[in-house]
Amino acid sequence: MTLINKAPSTRAITTGDIEGTSARARRRARAKRPVVTGILLAILCLLMLSPFIWMTLSVTKPTDVAFANPPVLWGYDFTFDAFVNLWETTYFSDYLVNTLVVAVVSTVIALIIGIPAAYALSRFPSYVSAILLVLALIFRALPRFAVVLPMYDISRALGIYDTTFALAIALVAINQPFTIWLLRNFFAEIPRELDEAAMIDGCTRIGMLRRVMIPLMGPGILTAGIFVFLFAFQEYLTALILTDSSSKTVPVFIATQLGQTLPMLQQAGAASMLLTIPVILIAFVAQKYLVAGLSDGAVKG
Repeated sequence: MTLINKAPSTRAITTGDIEGTSARARRRARAKRPVVTGILLAILCLLMLSPFIWMTLSVTKPTDVAFANPPVLWGYDFTFDAFVNLWETTYFSDYLVNTLVVAVVSTVIALIIGIPAAYALSRFPSYVSAILLVLALIFRALPRFAVVLPMYDISRALGIYDTTFALAIALVAINQPFTIWLLRNFFAEIPRELDEAAMIDGCTRIGMLRRVMIPLMGPGILTAGIFVFLFAFQEYLTALILTDSSSKTVPVFIATQLGQTLPMLQQAGAASMLLTIPVILIAFVAQKYLVAGLSDGAVKG
């Protein structure tokens, strides 16, 4: 009797041990996954940042060392001569001011036009609204040359060629479809009952938009404004076609430095860093609003 009862008991203990070992192995595997994922993401980020890191090293070397072959990775004198020469020997400060003016003006105008347009398209759905949204999407998808070349002729005819105003208006037209689409999605998240309640209290459509909708649309407006600002701040082709010298922007200036002498090429790298750093700072500061705005809309509930 004793021998017969031992076999099932031994088998039950062995099965339990196997199950426990499997569970521990699964827990160890799950614990390793975040580590492996983190390592892969770190490698991917390093690969994506490698051009910027290489440019940073190049512009902080003396000119004769920056373009040496094979490359010199250490043992050189760290210098900011490229940045100093950029500010002293070029009109980079004027180009930077032009870039900021164009980006700010185009962003403000795009939001002033886009907010009421997006509200109307979200609150009055119809065949006309659908057609307008599709046309806006098609306009955004057109090749840039198909849009910029007519703008060049118009600016020449109106006498506003090579002005920051003409460039800002052109960027408003180019980025407006994106602005309207993005803001319309945010407005669609706001319950229509708020419109009705505000109008019952005596608000007009404009008053309700100004007093109720815009405060609720804070994250959405900020998200759209940041995107439009970044688009305008880094725009190259439109600025190249619509500017000559007076309103030249930083991206156009960088392109004119390429293929020239080695000091000018190093200045282009310094200008690229000064153009990239504000974008990185804006992305870090506003990432909470960008992610929350794009994923959740303006409001919840």
